[in-house]
Amino acid sequence: MRNLPDVLPGRCMPPAGLFAGNQMLTVSGHELRDYIERELPPSGWLTIDQARITAFADVTLDHQFIHVDEAKAARTPFGRTIAHGYLTMSLISYFVEECGIRPDNTAMAINYGSDKVRFLQPVKVDDRIRAHAVLKSVEQKNSGQFLLKTRFTIEIEGEEKPAMVADILSLFFIA
Repeated sequence: MRNLPDVLPGRCMPPAGLFAGNQMLTVSGHELRDYIERELPPSGWLTIDQARITAFADVTLDHQFIHVDEAKAARTPFGRTIAHGYLTMSLISYFVEECGIRPDNTAMAINYGSDKVRFLQPVKVDDRIRAHAVLKSVEQKNSGQFLLKTRFTIEIEGEEKPAMVADILSLFFIA
């Protein structure tokens, strides 16, 4: 397991090119179906610190105390601040670069939505999370377009129950 640095001053995400291990798996379009129901290698760990949670609160205008008021959050059953569920979900875009799959010759990919999302337990401040991905389905939409459904499970280090499970749809355009 490799560790990514905490938030760098003035940044919410580590800089590009930081990954030393896994990279998104790239396979030919006709090989995609061979990967259905196969778990891909997990991503690296990412620490969810208060700076990241507060930055997300600022962007989304969701300043509920459980996310940003450390003293008040300490008096809740969680014992400390927690990340927004949608912060956890939004990090799939980050994790997919390490643990996702795509057809080769991809010119671009777009978020096509999600079929099912469940937040099973909160990510607390300073928890480390990582993603696991399983390709669930592949559909050729038009010539040069593949719709992939991938199940992402966000694991919290040291916890049995995951933070989140989501079936994410991505539309890939082939060059």
